[in-house]
This record gives sequence, C-alpha cells and structure tokens, in this order.
Amino acid sequence: MRLRVEFTTEPFDLDEAPAHALVAREVIETAELDAVDVGPFGNTAEGGADRVLDAVDALLRKSLQAGATRISLQVNVIGIGEGER
Repeated sequence: MRLRVEFTTEPFDLDEAPAHALVAREVIETAELDAVDVGPFGNTAEGGADRVLDAVDALLRKSLQAGATRISLQVNVIGIGEGER
C-alpha cells in the first residue's frame, strides 16, 4: 500500500522557521520517502505504508518535543498493491 501524508506544525513564524518545523522537515527528508515537498504552509510526502507510518510516528513525537503546539495531519491511501486488495 502507498500512502500520502500532508502535515503542518504550529505555531507559525513567518520570519524564521521554528525548531519544530525544522525537526519535522528533517524527519520527512531522512525517512526515505518519495515525492517529498516541504514548504512554509504545508508539507507532503509519499511512500510505502510502513515508511510513511514510521515517519508520521517520528514526526509527531519529535515535533512535539521541539515545541509544536498543534500538528495538523492527513494520510491518504494512493495505491494498493496486487496482493493487498
């Protein structure tokens, strides 16, 4: 199964990326996911279910530890393998 995750961390700071945003970016960029797109108002990444779910777990834990007060998250199934239907 392939998944797409979209997320934002708060609080926002338009002048300088807060620590929680930098941590979230690092987690996603090092998770060996496909189609990673990191931006100031939203972030997306795609990959196999296990890698995406592991990255989401790390993202939540590390971003909260780094000061995030809110994390908005959406996960969508974008593909199912032949043996998974």
